[in-house]
Amino acid sequence: MSAVWDLLIVNVHLATMAGEGYGELRDGAVAVKDGRIAWLGARADAARHGSAAEERDGAGCWLTPGLIDCHTHIVHAGNRSDEFEARLNGATYEDIARAGGGIMSTVRATRAASDEELLAQSLPRIASLLAEGVTTLEIKSGYGLDLESERKMLRVARRAGAQLPVRVATTFLGAHALPPEYAGRADDYVQAVCEMIPALAAEGLADAVDAFCERIGFSREQTERVFKAAQQHGLPVKLHAEQLSDQGGAELVARFGGLSADHLEHLSGSGIAAMAQAGTVAVLLPGAYYFLRDTTPPPVAALRAAGVPMAVSTDNNPGTSPMTSLLLAMNMVCTLWRLTPLEALSGCTINAARALGLQDEVGSLEVGKRADFALWQIARPADLSYAFGFNPCRAVVNGGAWRQPLLDLSGLAAWTAPRAGAGG
Repeated sequence: MSAVWDLLIVNVHLATMAGEGYGELRDGAVAVKDGRIAWLGARADAARHGSAAEERDGAGCWLTPGLIDCHTHIVHAGNRSDEFEARLNGATYEDIARAGGGIMSTVRATRAASDEELLAQSLPRIASLLAEGVTTLEIKSGYGLDLESERKMLRVARRAGAQLPVRVATTFLGAHALPPEYAGRADDYVQAVCEMIPALAAEGLADAVDAFCERIGFSREQTERVFKAAQQHGLPVKLHAEQLSDQGGAELVARFGGLSADHLEHLSGSGIAAMAQAGTVAVLLPGAYYFLRDTTPPPVAALRAAGVPMAVSTDNNPGTSPMTSLLLAMNMVCTLWRLTPLEALSGCTINAARALGLQDEVGSLEVGKRADFALWQIARPADLSYAFGFNPCRAVVNGGAWRQPLLDLSGLAAWTAPRAGAGG
């Protein structure tokens, strides 16, 4: 007896991102049942396998897995465009810090914002990503730096996932920066971070734990303490590593079987080897590289040669990468760092899923996986990395539900929403 599906999409070319290459299947079809992929194959074969309550004509679009933005700080209050302008008018980072700016201005704004204010400011940023076919989004905390404020950020991230058609994976980043009340007492703050983890894990607010291992952040030894606390409470780890200098962070996160090491501009050969052995994903973040005018690229050729999976993300944050376009990030990694278009799309689908530990759920078109798709009016998959400043997304399927990609933003906070509590 043939199957009865909820949805059948026909007249599409599939880029499954499963197996070698793009996994192309021209003139294909895909069927959905109970929010999962039930069948996919040649359009001509669909009728032999089942029928659907709803059939959609994909109008010759390319259908890919829904995109995954696997590293963002998108829940925060305010922005720092004033600092951006000041720097371009000659101010130094030290000048801005002395005036109360930098990351602590975002911490003050985020601490002062209510849940509703924080949600209202974050939703338009998220909606911009969803309009480009993003169906899974990682959101970090890290601008609260105390238990209640970190809890608030993670709570708002969960609410955003409930309110918008996107799957949200949350990451606790308490070890992001040293809050002013702990000035000169970094070890004491690391202990406080370790003590936050049990509560956040018990409340189901954090899916993973991250840290910023850097000379201006936390040492390798301090980061290891955070990782051990995460491990004790069953949370996987990831790391901001080797962005500004080689601190051995990639080797550390690999030793803990970490999901990913992110940034990696100063990654060493030993770090690459450790990541390859552990299966730790390299998350490449071109937005920060561009915004900071960096000149040291991550060692893409060495990562490729070692077989380290490479993911690509926006790193959306107010200080170093206020970017809400994953398609732009795809173009940037190709243009700046010579990834291929296939590597860029893999980096926003299956490898991004690996970076979140979700590769069995999303990231490729395979029977049994979640029915998260994006439909693109393009000639070939490489077009997604080739063009920039242009959005060819024509429809999105999220958990089996068809929708148009442009969301109604009425009632959401504008980009220029007042920065509650901002002091920088």
